[in-house]
Order: sequence, then structure tokens, then C-alpha cells
Amino acid sequence: MEFEYSDKVQQLLQKLRDFMDEHVYPAEETYHRQLQEDRWGEPPIMAELKKKAQQAELWNLFLPDNRFGAGLTNLEYAPLAEEMGRVLFSSEIFNCSAPDTGNMEVLAQYGSEAQQQQWLTPLLAGEIRSAFAMTEPKVASSDATNIETSIVRDGDDYVINGHKFYISGLMNKRCKIMIVMGKTDPDNPNRHQQQSQILVPTDTPGVKIRRPMTVFGYDDAPEGHAEVIFDNVRVAAENLILGEGRGFEIAQGRLGPGRIHHCMRLIGGAQRALENMAKRAEQRVVFGRPMSKQGSVREDIARSACEIEQARLLTLKAAAQMDQYGNKAARDLIAMIKIVAPQMACTVIDRAIQVHGAAGLSQDLHLAGHYTYARTIRLADGPDQVHMMQLGRNLAARYGAVG
Repeated sequence: MEFEYSDKVQQLLQKLRDFMDEHVYPAEETYHRQLQEDRWGEPPIMAELKKKAQQAELWNLFLPDNRFGAGLTNLEYAPLAEEMGRVLFSSEIFNCSAPDTGNMEVLAQYGSEAQQQQWLTPLLAGEIRSAFAMTEPKVASSDATNIETSIVRDGDDYVINGHKFYISGLMNKRCKIMIVMGKTDPDNPNRHQQQSQILVPTDTPGVKIRRPMTVFGYDDAPEGHAEVIFDNVRVAAENLILGEGRGFEIAQGRLGPGRIHHCMRLIGGAQRALENMAKRAEQRVVFGRPMSKQGSVREDIARSACEIEQARLLTLKAAAQMDQYGNKAARDLIAMIKIVAPQMACTVIDRAIQVHGAAGLSQDLHLAGHYTYARTIRLADGPDQVHMMQLGRNLAARYGAVG
């Protein structure tokens, strides 16, 4: 594979970096201050930055379908997502934030024309936000066939009953639509054809948000992670996506790009942590000399640089494989980077926190927030153990057959 980015990507990357330097980094303090005034609303600075990003044509960069987005391949998008990942809220500025990205991909790939017009169009324009409701507290949702939420046909409608939690994005006041995964055919002998996905407007009667869930005490405002009850929620039959029994198929199509996008952003967060760690070590004097003179600190910096670069290259290889052969053919590489990148980010950011001392734990730096995000991704879109189980199974079968 080519290790140099094309001229097109280099120009976009420079444009994005200039935008980050001029508009995003200077706005970090303002964003967090405004967020304290309205935890679940959109900070005014975010609306301003979105307008500037649209004017700069740095918008919907994640979508490879040029009917809807920038038409970039996964490999082309990777360095851009990494750059956005340096600031936790910056992906939204460019309309490239989860869970909206995955939901837009679902609607672009599987949605009907009417569904696209009603929901994809305003999502692409950044006018609304969305959520993806799959995980449940009473079952092991790492195996999606376990979910118990029922989606029952009743005339021209479907009626939904269930209990979901950690539904990212649902607390946001601008969240207007959910994609809900549940079972339309729980008795189907093929467990992967029991599920379906359906569009549920957040203001539908019977949608009851019980509480926001926290992550290490963070409420992750303004998106949040809701616990929600579906109590006889009734929506039109045409809200079903693709057809009954296609939910697992849609989920697999959605999660491939979503997983690697998280990894791209994590590399950006880890890279920023490394830069901060090196700067702190060079400037902070302890026991009469800079910390960078300490062998253990130098080793932490060196190991971190190695680990980030390894994860970056594996991410690029997985992205190239997805582009060339499709998500299914790249599943082993996607699993590898989903195992590697979050753990790498946790490790590197933890070292950076240690070098910064108490300040590393505080709200004055980005490190605590980035660590929380990295630790979350070790569970989100499939826990480490599930990816290792499936990867190990695939590799054993492959090499066992050769033997």
C-alpha cells in the first residue's frame, strides 16, 4: 500500500489543520464554559463553528458516497478523522460525529427514498442529531442476537416495547430521530434473522427517557447516554428499514466503518497526549532538572510514539482493505485495530496524565476526557473480548485448514 497521502488528501488535511488552529483550539474554553449554561443544548460557539466549516467545505467528510458527502475513501478519510480526534467535540463541527455518522450511513445505504428525504437530508445538513438504540441492561448486548425489545406489527403500524440504556446522543435536545433495533420474529430458528431496525422519532408517545447515564462520572453532555423505556411506542410500518429480519445485517454494515472511525479519532487524541507529554517533560523541573532528563519519562515518550505509529499504520491498512475488498473481507483487520487502538490510547493517555501529575486529572486539560473516551471504546461497538474471540476463531480456522 502507498504510505504517502495523495495531493488531494494532503490539501484537505492542511485545510483542516488550519481550521483547527484558527477556530477550534481557541474555542475549547468557550465551548466548555457555554456547555455549563445548558448541558443538553448546543453551545452557541458550536453553531458558529459549523457555519464556518460549511463555508470552508469541510463538511460530511466521512461519507464515501458523493451523492451525500465528500466522496472520500476510508483511507483518504483516516488522517482527517485523526486530526478531528485531537479535540473531543470537533467531529461535530464538521458533521462527522458518532452516532450521526453511522445513522447517516445506514440511511444512505439502506433507507427508502422517503426515509432519506425525511431524516437523512436534515442530518446531512446538520439541522438535527440522532441516536442508535441497541444495547439493553438486562442482556449481554455484545451479542446482538440477545436483545429483547419487541417490534410487533399491528395493522399499518409497528408497536415497540423494550428497555435500552447507554443510548448515546439521546439526551441532546436536538436529537429528533432514533434507529431502534429489536425483534420482529423472536421465534425464527435463524437467530440472525430475528431482528429488525426501525426509525422512531424521539417525540413519539411512549418514549420515556428515564435518566442520563454517566461514564466515570462524566455525563458526556451535550450528547449524553440515555436509559430509555419504550412503552407501547407506535410508529408507521414504513419506518421499518429495509425489511423485517434485516436488522443484524444492517448492524454489521453500520459497525464496520463506525469502529474504524473511532480508532482514527483515538489516534488523534493519543497523538495530542504524546505532544503534551513531551512538552511537559521538557518544561517541568523536578529534583533540579527537567523531567525529560529522567530515563523512565524518556522511555514513556518513546514507547508512546512507537505504539501510536503502529496503531496508525494498522488503521490505514484496515481502511485500504475496506476500500479495496469491502468491509466483510476486511473484518479481521477491523477487529485487530478495534482491539489495538483503544488500548493503545488508554496506555498513552495514562502516561501523559502521570507526567502532568494532578493537573492531568483536572478539567484544565483534555487528558481526562480523552482517557474516558478511549476506555469507553474498549466496550462500545463490541468489547475487546468479543473481537479477540472472533478474530481468534477466524485465524484458527484459516491456519488450521492450511495445516
